[in-house]
Amino acid sequence: MQYISKLFILVSLLFVVQTTTAQPPARKKDKAKKENKAENRSADVELSERAKSQYPGNATPQEVDWKREVYRELNLQNEKNASLYYPVEPIGESMNLFTYLFHNVLNGNITAYKYNLDGYELFTEDNIVEPKEMLDNYSIYYEEVDGELVVGKSDVPSAEVLSYYIKESHYYDQRTGNYGRRITAICPVLHRSGEFTLDVTKYPMFWLNYDDIAPLLTRQTVMTSSLNNIASMTLDDYFNKGCYEGDIYKTVNMQNLAISQYCKDSAEVKREQQKIEQQLTDFRTNLWNAKTVAEIQQDSINAAIEAANDSINGTADKEKKSDRKTARKTKKKEKKSNDKKDNGKKDSGSKAPRASVRRTRR
Repeated sequence: MQYISKLFILVSLLFVVQTTTAQPPARKKDKAKKENKAENRSADVELSERAKSQYPGNATPQEVDWKREVYRELNLQNEKNASLYYPVEPIGESMNLFTYLFHNVLNGNITAYKYNLDGYELFTEDNIVEPKEMLDNYSIYYEEVDGELVVGKSDVPSAEVLSYYIKESHYYDQRTGNYGRRITAICPVLHRSGEFTLDVTKYPMFWLNYDDIAPLLTRQTVMTSSLNNIASMTLDDYFNKGCYEGDIYKTVNMQNLAISQYCKDSAEVKREQQKIEQQLTDFRTNLWNAKTVAEIQQDSINAAIEAANDSINGTADKEKKSDRKTARKTKKKEKKSNDKKDNGKKDSGSKAPRASVRRTRR
């Protein structure tokens, strides 16, 4: 009996020892999981299908009379785009665009699509990027905790995302008489330098369908002024109001070429970008003009002729003025020479001997 009681005590002690040694890793896992959820709770926004359907959105009408699609690059070092970059690491509920999108892609709230070599976006099932695949492709450190991907705050490469590619759709709907501009796709771009070189390489990470992320962007605000830190707006308003600034690097064209592919040098690229911007501006400006296209073209020809005539007239006026100046100078010179001659005559007349007449007395 005494032997059995000793054996029971020994087994109890072994069970207690096993329990105490097994608890720390389990607690550590639970703690890490809770910390990760607490850290990302502001970024992890789950929307029901009903909430998504109730979001009004600004989808491009299916049947429009005119549409021009362009691709822009938003440089985050530009002051106008700084709202998308800061803060680099989350401060409370404030975070930059990439951190917000990254956590939602990681948690499966939004779908990421492959960036193909031709640069076009394809929002199809074949092009879906799995979160784990994305982390492996760009060497982003992560851990798997109970089947969930966990990325630490300092491991999110938000500081390296220094630009975005966006696709803009400019359209005119004649039925409603509306001209619109909206973003249809967005792609974060990593900027990384090599180990033994300072050359920076750009890595477009993935495309996001703007219609998918728009409901989430309405829930995240960004600061819009360095002078007034209270001034803010939602990310969706930021994009819809066109608060960003970016250069056009490609248009949807039949040859599927970027501007740099058919321009010889950087100067020609700049001229082509300015030409496309001017085309968009001209279309929007002349949209409600009552004149026909032929009349507008004739007006431009007349304006060119008038400008040429003004230039010719201006040259003729300059020549007339110069002739007048020359004539005035010649007259002044002649007058001076004549004055000198007259003065010379006067002087010579005064120096001639005088004839004296003596009067005689009677």
